[in-house]
Amino acid sequence: MTRAMILAAGFGTRMRPLTDTLPKALVPVAGRPLIEYTLLFVKSHGIEEVVLNLHHLGYLLRDALGDGSAYGLRITYSPEDPILDTGGGIKNAQPFLDGEPFLVLNADTILDFDLTAFLATHRQTQAIGTLLLRPNPDEMTYGLVETDRTGAIRRVRGEPSEVEVKEPLSAFMFTGCQVLTPRIFETMPMGRAFSTTHELYPQLIRAGEALQGVVHAGPWMVIDDAEGIARATKAIVSGRLRLSYLRP
Repeated sequence: MTRAMILAAGFGTRMRPLTDTLPKALVPVAGRPLIEYTLLFVKSHGIEEVVLNLHHLGYLLRDALGDGSAYGLRITYSPEDPILDTGGGIKNAQPFLDGEPFLVLNADTILDFDLTAFLATHRQTQAIGTLLLRPNPDEMTYGLVETDRTGAIRRVRGEPSEVEVKEPLSAFMFTGCQVLTPRIFETMPMGRAFSTTHELYPQLIRAGEALQGVVHAGPWMVIDDAEGIARATKAIVSGRLRLSYLRP
């Protein structure tokens, strides 16, 4: 069964002063801790083993979620000191994630999509990583990803800029959700912080590794400031944002 990693170590700088005393993942949104949406999503698709990386006020997150049994999950924690960024955090959790393709999601994102189809695409293309993408006019803010007509990712944040592409590319934003093949650990440096999108993925494309994009146009919201909290709360409470894993 697929395991999932939820990236929850961040400082939540844009949510201060709320995150001075509360980890971003526990910020309430429509009456629930933000991370609960991601936990309910993975559980609804049959994933029962989850690892969370911890740094800023991580002990509060551990105290709140415990072993995960309240959600029907088994939660493992991956502490970081210092904080290791996205790539370093995933590498640090390798002992838990190794052995089969695994899902990675951000704790500050609320989304809903067909995970079964997403995993099937990953298996079919045999890519080292498959990224969930989204049409967005502000794709540069969230991480520009450019794909060719087959959905293969050719550039991430404009890199590798030196590789010639002889066909028009389509521009999307990266949602932060991805499924990765364990072989990716062989390409990751040990014991330091690094970003998947700024460093690792451009290097993989240069090396000829296959990265695949899957376009998602359904529910997706990132909650990283007070405005985002208010916007998501209003959308959920009003029923405008309908999530398949929430009871009516």
